[in-house]
Amino acid sequence: MNKKLCAFLMAGLFSGAAFAFEPFVVRDIRVEGIQRTEAGTVFSYLPVRVGDTFDENQAAQAVKALFATGFFTDVRIEVDDGILVVALEERPAIARIDFSGMKEFEKDHILKAMKEMGLTETAIFDRSLLERAEQELKRQYMTRGKYGVKITTTTTPLERNRISINFDITEGGAAKIRSIRIVGADSFREKDLLKEFEQTTPGWLTWYTKSDQYSRQKLSADLEKLRSFYMDRGYLEFNVDSTQVNISPDKQSIYITVNVTEGERYRISSIKLAGELVLTEEEIRDLVPLAPGQVFSREALNETTKAIADKLSERGYAFANVNAAPEIDKENRQVAFTIFVDPGRRVYVRRINVAGNTRTRDEVIRREIRQMEGGWYNAEQVRISRQRVDNLDYFTEVTVDTEPVSGTADQVDVNMTVTEKPTGNLMLGVGFSKEEKIILSGAVTQNNIFGSGKHLGIGVNTSKLNRNISLNYTNPYFTMDGVSQGVEIYHRTFKPTSSTINIGDYATTSTGGGLNFSYPLTEYQSIGVGIGIDRTKIKVYDRSPQRYIDFVDDYGKSNTSVPLTAWWSSNTRDSAVFPTKGVYQILSFEVAAPVGDLKYWKSSYQYQQFFPLSKTFTLMLNGEIGVGGGYGSTELPFYKNFYAGGINSVRGYAPASLGPVDAKYHDERLGGNRKIIGNVELLWGLPGYDRSMRMGVFLDAGQVYAKGKSRHSTKPDYDDSIRMSTGISLSWISPIGPLKFSIAQPLNKKSGDDTETFQFQLGTAF
Repeated sequence: MNKKLCAFLMAGLFSGAAFAFEPFVVRDIRVEGIQRTEAGTVFSYLPVRVGDTFDENQAAQAVKALFATGFFTDVRIEVDDGILVVALEERPAIARIDFSGMKEFEKDHILKAMKEMGLTETAIFDRSLLERAEQELKRQYMTRGKYGVKITTTTTPLERNRISINFDITEGGAAKIRSIRIVGADSFREKDLLKEFEQTTPGWLTWYTKSDQYSRQKLSADLEKLRSFYMDRGYLEFNVDSTQVNISPDKQSIYITVNVTEGERYRISSIKLAGELVLTEEEIRDLVPLAPGQVFSREALNETTKAIADKLSERGYAFANVNAAPEIDKENRQVAFTIFVDPGRRVYVRRINVAGNTRTRDEVIRREIRQMEGGWYNAEQVRISRQRVDNLDYFTEVTVDTEPVSGTADQVDVNMTVTEKPTGNLMLGVGFSKEEKIILSGAVTQNNIFGSGKHLGIGVNTSKLNRNISLNYTNPYFTMDGVSQGVEIYHRTFKPTSSTINIGDYATTSTGGGLNFSYPLTEYQSIGVGIGIDRTKIKVYDRSPQRYIDFVDDYGKSNTSVPLTAWWSSNTRDSAVFPTKGVYQILSFEVAAPVGDLKYWKSSYQYQQFFPLSKTFTLMLNGEIGVGGGYGSTELPFYKNFYAGGINSVRGYAPASLGPVDAKYHDERLGGNRKIIGNVELLWGLPGYDRSMRMGVFLDAGQVYAKGKSRHSTKPDYDDSIRMSTGISLSWISPIGPLKFSIAQPLNKKSGDDTETFQFQLGTAF
């Protein structure tokens, strides 16, 4: 048999090598050596079909195309009596990828990263990708400070031309930063400068924060913080000359040296304004916190230029440019600044476009937008609009961008894009608190019925202390002016005798409902009024306090009241869960109308303010007062009393344990018609959990008092001085629900006080 063999390598393709055969007519095509690749795939790369004439150029094209697929390690074309034979050697496929000794990273995360590189199970094996993956894995370990990591990669052949890849990893210990030196710093103590650094030497908490592990990116950020520290204190010519990072021979210790030149400290000699001053000079001067004679501060200067640009954007100058040019006087160590203002062209909003709301109606979004179409562009109104739409809690993301209108120089379109999220919720849950024990709850809520922005909820909550069934409906835009309407129907049972709280024995069952309206005064303030009807049945026991028994004797076991409510609230906090700045206030008043069986009134006021002390720490101040009583010939119902003590008021004291005690059973608390609470707490977020976990150290104080028309309103047999406590707290928005913990120590415990060092709460919003 006459047989010609043409072995064609890739090197030959590019060197101009030629086949040694004459053109021939193809009688048949045969593919050999394939196991996973479909024959049709091979045929698709051949420039010839049965019956065609095949020549050397076509052979070169076919081999080159088949190599380019990456599926084959060898491609040969053979001719056997008019039969075209394509002999192939397939690259092996990856059957599995395993890791041995890897503890620092999750296997799934590493596999996902390798898949993005092209190295994954069922893919064609490429050794260059394997080497790249190995180097990337080493780099990831080095970012964790493990410079001594050793990675050995092995490939094991398997049946059907497959291989198994195994990464054998010896992680070793993480290298620790043993020292950080700042050379050339004379004006400030080194330890004060190192407080600006995120990276530190080992400490008692670095096992968790990992801040003692070296990172090039973190060092660059720390050096920028150091530069800002000097620039904000007048050192205009401060410079980081060099940095040296040395690692010990055993690759377990890192030594960092930073060489700096401080330069001279500069003061401001003058601040001038130039350019087109659209704002009055007085308006601009009010935005400039710097003054001649002050030490130069880069931060204050940046805040100044930003404040001027923001003020211009509120007047329609959306693209204002404000820059500060320095004039340095080295001899006198002074710097003069000229602030150049270029407002640009004043623009107005042609159209506001809303996109992404596949379910929520356009009007629900647009009624929250404060920027008006056809009006001058106002950056503050756009910011408030985005925040208000985001606060609806109907969307996972709300973005706003400003787009110039083509063909014009003074028009922009404001484009708001939202991403819908499910607003219906079916919840079945179990909670636990130290006071109420097991809490079973269930709720069906829809916060955005048919995309209308209205709320409907049905809730069930049960514990040994409380059992509630409620139905509520809210229409936030009952009128076009933003008047909100709310309706509630409820059935509640309160039975402290079945809980661990030492309140005097009694039980109440209340059924009723209410209607309320709320009206916004400003973006942050609102007022509201409401009316309701309540039917309460009271049950007392042999062990019940005498004043409870007397109340039932005087007013009956069942009472109907018509409560009228009014309130004012103000909320400028930057977050409802973990605020860092802003003020929250609420003043409420409730009075039972004379048409009911009971005639009483209650009022309370809460003031809470958050002060950002730094990027890490927040100071919280909270104060609450409450007072109530009866009018006419009645008194405040005892089940309407105020209570204090516990994790939500004065920590370290048992829930509801402060205030008057029963004259006969001294371990049972009665509550009172006056309450005062004060809290001071220093809060900070935990690294990596700043949006879900926060710790604090606190000082709490409070007390409850009784005074009124009760026949048992004589001076109580207890010390009514303010109780105080201090301790540490932890709040966590966990996957199973919000949790609160506290460890507290009472500071002035009195005889008979019921104290608790450790308190916690799970499954209740806070």
